[in-house]
Amino acid sequence: MRIVIAPDKFKGSLTAAEVCEAIARGVATVNDAVAVVAVPMADGGEGTLDAAVEGGFTAHAVPVSGPLGDPVIAHIGVREDEAVVEMALASGLALVPEARRDALAASSQGTGECILAALDLGARRISLAIGGSASTDGGAGMLQALGARFTRADGTPLAPGGGPLTELARVDLSGLDPRLADTAFVVANDVSHELLGEHGAAAVFGPQKGASPADVATLEAGLETLVSRLDEVLPGSARFAAAPGAGAAGGVGYAALAVLTAEQRPGTDVVIALTGLDQAIPQAELVITGEGSLDHQSLAGKTPVGVARAAAAHRLPVIAVCGRTTLSETEWREAGFSACYAVADYAPDAAASMRDAAEYLERIGSEIARTHLATPRPH
Repeated sequence: MRIVIAPDKFKGSLTAAEVCEAIARGVATVNDAVAVVAVPMADGGEGTLDAAVEGGFTAHAVPVSGPLGDPVIAHIGVREDEAVVEMALASGLALVPEARRDALAASSQGTGECILAALDLGARRISLAIGGSASTDGGAGMLQALGARFTRADGTPLAPGGGPLTELARVDLSGLDPRLADTAFVVANDVSHELLGEHGAAAVFGPQKGASPADVATLEAGLETLVSRLDEVLPGSARFAAAPGAGAAGGVGYAALAVLTAEQRPGTDVVIALTGLDQAIPQAELVITGEGSLDHQSLAGKTPVGVARAAAAHRLPVIAVCGRTTLSETEWREAGFSACYAVADYAPDAAASMRDAAEYLERIGSEIARTHLATPRPH
């Protein structure tokens, strides 16, 4: 029998790879004849690069400008002519200490520098994982790094960040790296927000990045200006501001759609393809997936549900393993799981559940093997 173990990380406790290892150890204690294929997963946000590297990509260190211009060593993944750029590693909010957060000045420049590095390494297919950004600059910083020029009325270069976009007078795309025209971009994105308005990038996500109400108004005005100026040189591009997902990552979704002609796909679907999970599932008889908290947010397209959907296409049973769940049995069964195991049901308290998650996952792996896998190991 062959099983696939394809979980996301248990945030604050174990990496996705460590979750795989713990469950596999438990399975082996009961039935060591089971062939286990471990595929650490992510949902297209944080951890996407790690999942890609586990799936065969090579990590490359890239020195870039961080969200506020400080030097940062980001990493990208490359495999032949394909690359993975995880925005959070170059332009992420987690890179900025809370006391230094500046929603008006934060830029997506480092993400563009990662794309350039990928092009230099021969990539012509680039997957952009755009969750966790610090910026609300409509992707202007990313485009500047790729060769676009953004200037004020007096011809001087625009300062980085979403705030200065209110001064944007002219966009010049003639200097964009010519290799972009021959490069296919896929954006891993589960955010449906458009760029502008009360449900847009500034209003919804700006406060999470340290924006005051006045800052939100400035950022909104800047994004409106960006759309207008870009449409002057790229006629028709303004329509992308209203596209679902344009507001993702402070508007990087908009820039990717309008300028990079990117295709948007659900994050988990992108990672499934990057890791080769789509090829592993048809060879299996059982799939185990999960994440730290299996809750109502999970139902909106997080890793476990995405994996369950992929397995359902091959009529395979899927078991969910999690740190805790707030879903009822009816809810998790309707989501496609034939069983659900939570570490919290084994641990005496929340602290032990986090601290000793690997130990409890090993026990859960043993329980799954006894209950769901044939031919127990003799003792």
